[in-house]
Amino acid sequence: MSYAAPATIPEAIGLLANAAGLAKVMSGGTDLLVQFRSGRTRPELIVDTKKLPGITGIRVTDDGFVIGAATSGAEIGECAALVQAWPGVVEAANLIGSTQVQGRASLAGNLCNASPAADSVPAMIAARATCVVVGSKGRREVPVEDIVIGPGRTSLARDEFIIAFHLPRRPAHAADAYLRFIPRTEMDIAVVGAGVSVTLDAAGVCTDARVALGAVAPTAVLVPDAAAALIGHTLDEAALAKLDAAARAACKPIDDKRGTIAFRTKVAGVLARRAAAIAFERAGAR
Repeated sequence: MSYAAPATIPEAIGLLANAAGLAKVMSGGTDLLVQFRSGRTRPELIVDTKKLPGITGIRVTDDGFVIGAATSGAEIGECAALVQAWPGVVEAANLIGSTQVQGRASLAGNLCNASPAADSVPAMIAARATCVVVGSKGRREVPVEDIVIGPGRTSLARDEFIIAFHLPRRPAHAADAYLRFIPRTEMDIAVVGAGVSVTLDAAGVCTDARVALGAVAPTAVLVPDAAAALIGHTLDEAALAKLDAAARAACKPIDDKRGTIAFRTKVAGVLARRAAAIAFERAGAR
């Protein structure tokens, strides 16, 4: 196995494009190194992106936020402006692993590991986050929901990788929330995850919404019908019931040792309701 830590984006692209065998990009390494040690993957080349300019750090722009792809969960959690604007995204990122893991774990690594149960992914999809992807064919911006195409698989070409995420600027009376269910109290993989983002008018009526679920299908699921259940309404019982039903209808889970199909489906509706209630409360307070 070879290891490289390129100092420029073109150098990193060249290494990936010219690799003779399997090449893996290391953003944080908290998934990749575990897989390597367990024998689940045997890359012939690991390309560590930590030295690339702009790959870490958070910038506030006129359009919102730019988060470097290798920015750690710990740094994300310490950014007061990001916590204020996108608390749900921060909550999700800070659920990845232990305190020690948080010093390395990144949004790009969590996304490109392509686990259906990744915590940050439903929250980013609900937030309309986009990825800045670079490769030999140039640079492109891709919605987060278009990156993962199946368990362990992404839409990225072999010489492509993510260098940054964009989160849009928040209007007034807008907020998000992320919740997950796990069998233990911490450091476990989500049985179900739910991200909800809403914008309200001055009367508390929802004017825009996004709802995404994790661990209930081969990839995280954007649920337009769940968003439609909220838009045009205050958070009354009728809207919550429609949200619950839409979340359940979007589920295509599996039975495994952490949860049955019936259990995951029911919990998806419950978590969607609870996350929506938190998002509405936060948005109404702004």
